Amino acid sequence: MNRRAMLKMAAGSAAAGTVGALGDKCAASAEAAKSAAVAQTYSRATRGMPALKITNVRTIMTCPEGGNYVCVKVETSEPGLYGVGSATLTTRGAAVATAIKEFLAPFAIGKDPTLIEDIWQTAYVSSYWRNGPVLNGALCGLDEALWDIKAKRANMPLYDLLGGKSRFALTTYCHADGKTMEEVSDNVARFVAAGWKHCRIQLGGYGSPILAKTADFKAAGFGEQNDGIQDNWQYIKGTYKLFEFIRKVHGEDLELIHDMHERLEPIEAVNMVRELQKYRLFYAEDALAPEQEHYFRMIREQCTTPLSMGELFSNPLEWTSLISNRLIDFIRIGFNHVGGITPGLKIARLSEAFGVRTAWHGPGNIDPINHVAQGHVDLTIPNFGIQEDVDLGWGEKVQEVFPGCPQMKAGYMYLNDKPGLGIDIDETQAAKYPFPPFPNGTGFRFPIRKPDGTQIRP
Repeated sequence: MNRRAMLKMAAGSAAAGTVGALGDKCAASAEAAKSAAVAQTYSRATRGMPALKITNVRTIMTCPEGGNYVCVKVETSEPGLYGVGSATLTTRGAAVATAIKEFLAPFAIGKDPTLIEDIWQTAYVSSYWRNGPVLNGALCGLDEALWDIKAKRANMPLYDLLGGKSRFALTTYCHADGKTMEEVSDNVARFVAAGWKHCRIQLGGYGSPILAKTADFKAAGFGEQNDGIQDNWQYIKGTYKLFEFIRKVHGEDLELIHDMHERLEPIEAVNMVRELQKYRLFYAEDALAPEQEHYFRMIREQCTTPLSMGELFSNPLEWTSLISNRLIDFIRIGFNHVGGITPGLKIARLSEAFGVRTAWHGPGNIDPINHVAQGHVDLTIPNFGIQEDVDLGWGEKVQEVFPGCPQMKAGYMYLNDKPGLGIDIDETQAAKYPFPPFPNGTGFRFPIRKPDGTQIRP
């Protein structure tokens, strides 16, 4: 190559590098400008207003239609301005309520509610030990209420304060169960007819206890009479047959999900996920217990079935390596288990960097406030995957207690455009449905056992 050609090539490379650098700078500038615009909008909306203080933090416990909900109401020094948040922890709601009353309320009263990050961080470490679902549930209630207050004061829906919509509504999946494959299929057909394109299918509930043939531990007088039974191999075989049947009846285009609910031995889970690949799952949900997450690498090495995980997570060490090592495809934590919107946003951004999508935990035993809070984040992030929904919508009693519930229609979840979270809690209605006492109503799960009586996690 002669000198003139070399100089020409070098000049071209330099120009390309300059264009690339300018592109990166433009993208960064656009993102910074977007953030600055949101900050300026909030600043203009609140300019001249008096300084705010938290004057009260109250816990509201209610149980409409079997949902054991713990909610938080944060009141401020500005008349009529308050926020609501979710502190629901299905199995230990009373413990969360106690943590709010005895710890979080005295901690928060008198503070400026606009300082969300600082309040979250100082509350998180002020007890020294952290990362438990009880503390995180209490933090979630406070955190979501503070975001509700900030967006209300700015007179905009929270999703606008977070940067604006990235989609018109949220894709959801429904839940089709049944005691027979035909019954599951009929339920799938009902949801498909209503417009759903994603469906989670189970045969007789988690672990298919109806397929277990013997409960030898009961005959031996071991455990309690109400303890459940699961035969792992019968469940695995039954699930294969269910997927084959549903694919045959409903075709290849329906997106199918299955929740393994962390109930198998790790190597059994590896084998099951590998065999399910032939049925083209949208994802296999919660294949492994949190204690056995290292087996996800073994699954990845053997198949490409998409994986979701995180329903039981409450500690960053449980999700950071799975995300950063690309061992899962969907992160499934619930805001009420990790501490609210503030950590939820950070988890979403971390996931975005590694190509992991969101699929926040959201069954009917989590109150509508938390669904709405997760939904506002869902609407804004680029790596939204799917949202677990409440099939065909919330019941009438729940909607009376929580005016502003998200609406489910044709496979999508819709939020309203009211300022803040757009949802409230009617305390008069909530009082009609008192929290049932432990253990009969809340906070207790009978063990699920193998035929010999061994406890199955979870």
